[in-house]
Amino acid sequence: MKIAIIGAGAAGIIAAITAKRLNKNIQVDLFDANKGIGKKILASGNGRCNISNSHVTPKNYLGENPDFTTYALKEFDFKAFEKFCKSIGLLLDIKETNKVYPLSNEAKSVTRLLELTLDSLGVKVYLDSLIKDINKENEKFSIKTADKEYTQYDKVLISNGLGAAPQLNANESGLDFASKFEHSFNPTYPSLVGLHTDVTYHSRMQGVKKECNVSLFINGQLEQEIFGDVLFTKYGVSGFAILDISQVAAYNLSLYQDVKIAINFFPKLHRNDLSDQIQSLFKTAPKQKALDILTGMISNKIAPVLLEICKIQEDTKAEQVNAKQIKAISYQLNQWKLKITDTQGFGHAEASGGGVRTDEVDNRTYESKKCKGLYFAGEVLDIVGNRGGFNLQFAWASGYLAGKSLVRKS
Repeated sequence: MKIAIIGAGAAGIIAAITAKRLNKNIQVDLFDANKGIGKKILASGNGRCNISNSHVTPKNYLGENPDFTTYALKEFDFKAFEKFCKSIGLLLDIKETNKVYPLSNEAKSVTRLLELTLDSLGVKVYLDSLIKDINKENEKFSIKTADKEYTQYDKVLISNGLGAAPQLNANESGLDFASKFEHSFNPTYPSLVGLHTDVTYHSRMQGVKKECNVSLFINGQLEQEIFGDVLFTKYGVSGFAILDISQVAAYNLSLYQDVKIAINFFPKLHRNDLSDQIQSLFKTAPKQKALDILTGMISNKIAPVLLEICKIQEDTKAEQVNAKQIKAISYQLNQWKLKITDTQGFGHAEASGGGVRTDEVDNRTYESKKCKGLYFAGEVLDIVGNRGGFNLQFAWASGYLAGKSLVRKS
């Protein structure tokens, strides 16, 4: 039996290893457009390699049908992943947050051990090999690069991801291949990414970072609330809270919905209590500028923008600010609303949403329901995980099941 795997990311690598371990006599060819394997593995966790998460459920995923992940996450749960890692000599560091890293704290050690395992099993790895086309004739597949054709494959696994991180040669060719075999797919969108807002004061607040509560509104309805870091940027907002909320925000932007966020700078304070505190501060120093007093509460980059929004002059003294204006200040700090107009795009995204529709793929074997011998795994499917190692865990799990299926005689 002869198998081709397109994409040497987490899903493709574990599929190749699993298949060869189950049947050492089959030929497995692994193709990747990069000069090395696992480029997105290397980039995960800011280079520290957030390789998985020790507590994963289908609720950690988005897509047309997140429950598609249930069987894979059960069959290849964290214990199974940990066992796999030990089998290649990789020890793990499990954090209290459930995020999982290599004990070495270096992503390179992960890809190096995977490389050694592939080599020891006799998997043929073709690097710098961007696949341009796939064909099937007389029950056999052939795949083409720009200058070479590889033929006589019994089965093909498409695991080359989607468009997030094009600087790592990420592309959406997997969708083109899927379409060729009559698969449909849902529109793709950047996920875990910074968000653009429609205000004009971006540059004035750039660099400010604060732990806040962020609420997401879709067509005026509250959809999600997240607490975490918010970073103001020259284009809008980023930070961990924004990356987390961006998944639902970006998905709805792709559907042309009205998307807004509201940032609460003081989530532990009720709006009325915040108003009382501001009023008390102003009474303590009535002759001081309101602007200067506010910088004791919030960033000196935010304070002038805050006064501008509340229609208060920067040189206004504290004693000149009336009760209605103080309520306006506290309201703004409690619910700083921003309209989301766009994302930072695939070039800055950690993952891609959308992809091959999961109802056209078997959730136990990951074989296509449209074309016998064709398989899909990982990000190319319409499944995207939350931040924190969930995307890689689905890649490992789906790749593992695909690898098991690839060696079965059909």
